[in-house]
Amino acid sequence: MNRREAISAVAYLLGGTVVGSSVFLTGCASPEKKVTLDFSQDNIAFLDEVADTIIPTTSTPGAKAAKVGQFMTVMVRDCYEDKNQKIFLEGFSKLNKAADSKFKKDFMELDAAQKKELLTQLDQEQREYMKKKSKDDPSHYFRMMKELTLLGYFTSEIGATKALRYIETPGKFDPCVPYKKGDKAWA
Repeated sequence: MNRREAISAVAYLLGGTVVGSSVFLTGCASPEKKVTLDFSQDNIAFLDEVADTIIPTTSTPGAKAAKVGQFMTVMVRDCYEDKNQKIFLEGFSKLNKAADSKFKKDFMELDAAQKKELLTQLDQEQREYMKKKSKDDPSHYFRMMKELTLLGYFTSEIGATKALRYIETPGKFDPCVPYKKGDKAWA
């Protein structure tokens, strides 16, 4: 192989690497979203109430203190596909409709016991739905809300430091830590 052929081979290799990486990176990118979701402060307050009913304030701050409603809006807007965004948004009216049919009030007008009763009923409904759903069926709106509540709370500073045991910089790895009933889980 002469010098000219060697330079040509290296150019093909480098060019292929540059083009290949470009195709790889753009091929993995999600398509641009056409619709921008704008959640109102009322929507965020609604989601905070749902989340705070799921994880209420006890000896530790609840989901509302961790601003889980705001977290949910960001996750739905930035991470959910269009079809799941639509299901999540329809969940607002479905939840209010369920509250109206059971208590003749909107969800936000219910007292804490009524909210808990309603969300317990919806949780049972989503469990039954998930048992029967096929792979192509859409997710249940309440399951999305509940999963985002748990994710938002336990990844927040409040959830990780107040509800879970947290060590900022752990020491050595100890695979067999004694556990006493009632101890908090580790963050």
